[in-house]
Amino acid sequence: GAAGCAESGAATGGAPAGDPVTVLHGAADALVAAGSAKARTSMEMASGGTRVTIRGEGVYDFRGRTGRLKVMLPQDPAGQEVRRPITELLAPGALYMKNRGAGVPADKWVRVDTGTLSDGNLVTGGATDPLVAAEVLRGTRTATFVERTEVAGTAVRHYRGTADLAAAAREASEGNRGPLGAAAKGFATQDVPFDVYLDDEGRIRKIRHRFSFVNGSQERPVAVASTTLLFGFGAPARVRLPAAGDIYAGRIAEE
Repeated sequence: GAAGCAESGAATGGAPAGDPVTVLHGAADALVAAGSAKARTSMEMASGGTRVTIRGEGVYDFRGRTGRLKVMLPQDPAGQEVRRPITELLAPGALYMKNRGAGVPADKWVRVDTGTLSDGNLVTGGATDPLVAAEVLRGTRTATFVERTEVAGTAVRHYRGTADLAAAAREASEGNRGPLGAAAKGFATQDVPFDVYLDDEGRIRKIRHRFSFVNGSQERPVAVASTTLLFGFGAPARVRLPAAGDIYAGRIAEE
């Protein structure tokens, strides 16, 4: 017993009790228990020597599985914004976008069935749905405790590991099985390396995934690093989804 305590304490640099894989399998449940949070997102894409970053900010209701993000597109080389920020509404199996451009009227929303996307909307919207990001961890295969540190002044435990998208899809909540299953089939690899930071209540404060997928006719996979920061737990996160008449039904131009 004493030897076990020593091994799990000093010898492991103060690592917390509990198997890291088991701990991370339940990380999404801790967010649902928390109810809601504010979120900031960052998505970095690298392909052919070009790197772009898309940022988002908003709120998410983990119990209702809905969220609202304002997504800022990258600037052009002259430093000017490409267009106005896109408003995104996240819901089980669906993504709604306003200011989508590509010939869509300014007052209309575009609805996308995330179960039909080859990346399950882990990448397409320019921001990973915070609950889907957490549910990727349900497919954690290997994980290790790295260190105790801080994220935005909050004490956290840093874990690093790899998740399997197909396994995550099997264990995910009903609304996210389709998107994660699509990503498992559409990505260049089902393996998703990640770093995640949990607070003392087991809630995700920061999570960073590294995805690899093939974009259209490109032969080389595109490397994507998606980061989600969660804070302000309990913040109001009421999201009203668009009425049928507010959804654009026409053809969307290719950009």
